[in-house]
Amino acid sequence: MNMRLNYTEIAPAGVQALGGVYGYVMQSELPPVLVDLVYLRVSQINNCAYCLDMHTRDLLKRGVKVEKLALVQAWREGGHLFDLRERAALAWTESVTLVAQTGVPDSAYDVASTVFTERELVDLTIAIGLMNTYNRMAISFRNTPLVLKEN
Repeated sequence: MNMRLNYTEIAPAGVQALGGVYGYVMQSELPPVLVDLVYLRVSQINNCAYCLDMHTRDLLKRGVKVEKLALVQAWREGGHLFDLRERAALAWTESVTLVAQTGVPDSAYDVASTVFTERELVDLTIAIGLMNTYNRMAISFRNTPLVLKEN
């Protein structure tokens, strides 16, 4: 896979603005592991190799076990590996990421709003939107996963 263009060099102010949103999310009250699990799930849905590689590495650095990472895509069947907040966040992530298909129904909101405060739910939705943007940038311009650059 060859990179089509380097968007960080071409539009540094735009990429910096996205970085500001990333910084906002990371300073929110959402736990960093939860945010990274959401980022990984968005990247799985969108098939973003660059982001899959990055967020898998991030979660491993945060001490998340490989067995849990292997089941993020099938989190509903992951039993005790995913706590109540993680399951609610992953369900919300799927509904919001697939908005054109789901319309983000009231049932999805009802589940998420019982587990997260209003502020957390807004911050979570900002994180989901941000990762969808990053995925679209990386996929559109063929950002190469680090694992491919290492070999």
